[in-house]
Amino acid sequence: MELNTQDYLKKALLDTQERVRDFMNYADKVENAELQQFFREYAEMEGYQAQKLQAYLKKTKQ
Repeated sequence: MELNTQDYLKKALLDTQERVRDFMNYADKVENAELQQFFREYAEMEGYQAQKLQAYLKKTKQ
């Protein structure tokens, strides 16, 4: 089975959303305040990437 653009975007979006959840989870579990902040910021950056991927996915559906 060959993947198309939408398939790649969907896969990338799911992977990125999972990373957001992972980093937020890491932030909740580490005790170091500096690391907590780092993981929260990283999750936020990944969230922006997820939004971009979702926008591209929406464009390809039109």
